Amino acid sequence: MTKIKAGLKRLQFFWLAVLLLTVKTYILYKVAFTIPSENMLQEFLLLINPLSSAVLLLGIALLFKNRTRNIMVVVLAFIGTLVLYFNLLFYRFYADFLTWPVLMQTNNVQDLSGSVFELTNGWDALLFVDIALLVTLVVRHKVPVVPRLKREPAMIFSLAVLIFLGNLTLAQVERPQLLTRSFDRELLVKNIGMFNFHLYDAVLQSQSRAQRVLADSSDIVEVKNYTRANHKEPDEDMFGVAEGKNVFMISLESIQSFVIENDVYGEEVTPFLNELKDDSYYFENFYHQTEQGKTSDSEFLVNTSMFGRDSGAVFFTHAGNEYNATPEILGENGYHSSVMHANNSSFWNRDVMYDSLGYDEFYDVDSYEVTEENSVGWGLKDREFFEQSIPLLQEQPQPFYTTFITLTNHFPFELDEEDRMIEEYDSNSGTLNRFFPTVRYMDYAVEEFFNDIKEAGLYEDSIFVLYGDHYGISENHNRAMSQYLGKDEITPFDTTQLQRVPLFIHIPGHEGEIMDTVGGQIDLKPTIMNLLGLSTKNDIQFGSDLFSPERESYAVLRNGNFITEDHVFANNTCYEKETGEEAEIEACEELSPKAASDLEYSDQILYGDLLRFFEAENEGLAETDDENES
Repeated sequence: MTKIKAGLKRLQFFWLAVLLLTVKTYILYKVAFTIPSENMLQEFLLLINPLSSAVLLLGIALLFKNRTRNIMVVVLAFIGTLVLYFNLLFYRFYADFLTWPVLMQTNNVQDLSGSVFELTNGWDALLFVDIALLVTLVVRHKVPVVPRLKREPAMIFSLAVLIFLGNLTLAQVERPQLLTRSFDRELLVKNIGMFNFHLYDAVLQSQSRAQRVLADSSDIVEVKNYTRANHKEPDEDMFGVAEGKNVFMISLESIQSFVIENDVYGEEVTPFLNELKDDSYYFENFYHQTEQGKTSDSEFLVNTSMFGRDSGAVFFTHAGNEYNATPEILGENGYHSSVMHANNSSFWNRDVMYDSLGYDEFYDVDSYEVTEENSVGWGLKDREFFEQSIPLLQEQPQPFYTTFITLTNHFPFELDEEDRMIEEYDSNSGTLNRFFPTVRYMDYAVEEFFNDIKEAGLYEDSIFVLYGDHYGISENHNRAMSQYLGKDEITPFDTTQLQRVPLFIHIPGHEGEIMDTVGGQIDLKPTIMNLLGLSTKNDIQFGSDLFSPERESYAVLRNGNFITEDHVFANNTCYEKETGEEAEIEACEELSPKAASDLEYSDQILYGDLLRFFEAENEGLAETDDENES
């Protein structure tokens, strides 16, 4: 006991720093990240899970000598605080935790600066009070300088491992198979802690990179058989109705379906889109399926009919893969493909990824005249963007497949006063309040774009696909959302339903129809291909034609939740879709294996880069089909 007391006294500055970092992390869990606890064991896990990582991180300082050791305790405590703070800023918008692929996206930092500033808070300075205390103690020589440590570093690291193993054992009791749920980052942080989660995430990223090296051509056979067995034949009346026509893909930034046919203080939020429903195929149960990659994830889903990663962004981590994407396929069938987006070409690694997807041309910020007067928030205003895109469209060979990525309705939803057409909403969330005027402005910009297209003579020979790319309002604004929607609270069922985004497929000359089939962004590739008269029977894809009479009314989200015609499965709970009330879990069990298989097989293709083997396999399929027809 005497030796233990002596050891504690020798390392009292180290233990003070461990205590401060542990307590600070726990307070953030409860106050900033609002991680709930359903029982005493969960609360205990929240309390102890920062301890092992704090001991391990600060224990590195014990490898140094004399006064340097104390300085390193402060440095490492500061690094730990920065990890907490960066996660806090990220969480305030995305309601999610950082992963290594996101942290590696350093070339996005400059473009994100405005959003980061919006997310900061004056109270954030309290996070660094303990660092100031530690610095003061060191500078004023209030910390004893221990000249030599013998067994202490090894004992400290052993203690950190023991605490972690105890933490993990209890966490596995509380949530069996915990480490298989890498997509549920809040669950992992809740049970093993934020710092340990980042270490675990690093291991996962290294494993995913190894999968490509170990993959071979035989790995694609099982996936091919799975996707082919799930192929749905197209609607005979819709197949080829847009053959040879131009395709306008309009990505509507951050819009969610709850704004359609809705208002703020009696003023319509989307008057043009409301009218567009009357002469378009409008899908009212269409879901975004993005994760941390947000807009880039939606581009990936729409063009490949594959899921993005459960963490990070495919545009960064797998830009060198082979893909069988819509732009490449259309290019082989006489189409010119392009993207128009008034942002830096390297933002989200688009300049590299677009080559992999097979786009012929990328009109980035250098293709537009961008000034301080015609810009707001993230860059060129949507009205200016669409207007300046018309000459670029006219110089393209036809038919073309062109994607337009809007910017104005992007967090933090900034708007010049002259562009404000409706009032802000009045709630406790400035983000939600500002959201409605920027959505209204985007609606106006799209309406003017349609007018410009008609004047340019491009309207009649084209089809238009307008879709929401991802949510705009995260779970951090549930209180304000419940106020706007007239609900007592936002439940997990409501959160899942709020992932619905608008989808309009506008074909000039076709009457409008409200489509109630459940679908997602992953279904757009086969839908568009069939409208253009191109078969997707032999393609490897995880979506199905939204018009197909054979399709299952179903969508799976990247986090494993899924939606059917009658039920919503969210947070391991089955809900009645019509009422939002909990249902027997058996009601959701039938499609649960398919949801898991879709995600698993898609990940196998992505991590193993299996589509590099697809061409040879596809040729074999074509030969088999020819033999069968003979």
